[in-house]
Amino acid sequence: MRVMELAEFRKSLSARTPPAGLSELLEALWHEAHGNWDRAHKIAQSQKGRIAAAVHAYLHRREGDLSNADYWYERAGRERARGPLDKEWQALATELLDKTKE
Repeated sequence: MRVMELAEFRKSLSARTPPAGLSELLEALWHEAHGNWDRAHKIAQSQKGRIAAAVHAYLHRREGDLSNADYWYERAGRERARGPLDKEWQALATELLDKTKE
């Protein structure tokens, strides 16, 4: 898995394809930022664990399906984010990028 900082990940959004070596969940966030919600959702749906559930929750919140989002927030062991969606995206990306450094 490739190690990168948030600034580099954000910069990669100007490319046509995600950088090689991203984790599946970072790739999901990358696709969502590119407006490909369906691709992001398929990736998130295929993953297991609390952070995957948090990304899944974020995607449904972005979609506007709050009842579905709440289900996934519960599975993630988190409360629904209340702030701007972009801040939640950044927090999830940071959390996932930090995991690549462990």
